[in-house]
Amino acid sequence: MNKILIAFVGLFSIALTSQAQKKSGAIQFETAIDPVAMAAERGITLSEEMKARMPKNQKANFELLFTATNASYMPVEDTDDSNGGGGGGGMMRMMRFAGGAGGQREYFYSFADQKLVEVFDLSDTTYVMQSKLTVASQPNLNMGGNRQGQAQGGANATAPATTSSIEYLPGEPRFEIVKSDETKKIIGFNCKKAIVKTIRKAKVLGEVGEIADETAVWYTTELGFNFSPNPNMWTEGTVLSIETKGSATTAKSIEYRGVSAKDVTAPKKATPITQEEYVVKMQNMMKRFSGGNRGGQGGQVRSVIIN
Repeated sequence: MNKILIAFVGLFSIALTSQAQKKSGAIQFETAIDPVAMAAERGITLSEEMKARMPKNQKANFELLFTATNASYMPVEDTDDSNGGGGGGGMMRMMRFAGGAGGQREYFYSFADQKLVEVFDLSDTTYVMQSKLTVASQPNLNMGGNRQGQAQGGANATAPATTSSIEYLPGEPRFEIVKSDETKKIIGFNCKKAIVKTIRKAKVLGEVGEIADETAVWYTTELGFNFSPNPNMWTEGTVLSIETKGSATTAKSIEYRGVSAKDVTAPKKATPITQEEYVVKMQNMMKRFSGGNRGGQGGQVRSVIIN
């Protein structure tokens, strides 16, 4: 009887240890981008020569580190494209400047109070900005002027009129979330699907109407914490995949292991900045970059991979 009891206690201890070990670890994410498809989705007309020069796909890697209380999500400096070139080429550099596909930002999550902060470098200064998980548009960096817009992840943006046959009209987009019965497994977790519809008013060939972009968000509640690779594309649970036309960010593997508290804690020496201050700073920077009155590549800053 005593031997049976000892064996039971031993098995119970092993089970508890196993559960404790699963409270921390690392999830590897990959963002895959088709630049031509992404440009077409955003209403940008590319010449055949430009299409031939652009890579058919580009990839970037990101890592989510998590403990029982905190998490961090940041890019891994390893990109590749279908042309065999490292670093992701011009499109990836452009996306990083614009904050796309996660950009060079680092995200830090605090589960207890549901806080999220973004950490990024700008003009040789490291900033920290309060954020949150939600379905929302990106900060609008429209610098004014009569330029046609292009789709940009759920918010208004600007582009030279010659690049787009779609003119997005002023005003914030509205969002519709449609829960689906569709499910699938991602890295071993049961995930549910939600469709986020981003609806904007636009003028196409002179006719005013509405254009709806759809983003598929796959999430699981089995990990026990809230997270999304793109903080502006989150409905609930842990998002393990975000799919839209021309790009997808998906979890590829998970490893349970010890994670240092330092690796999931935002730096204390960073300079605080608000969303409003950030938009003004970026507008000023883009004006200087475009020469002030050139038909610049204005637009918004995105998180993708943009979280």
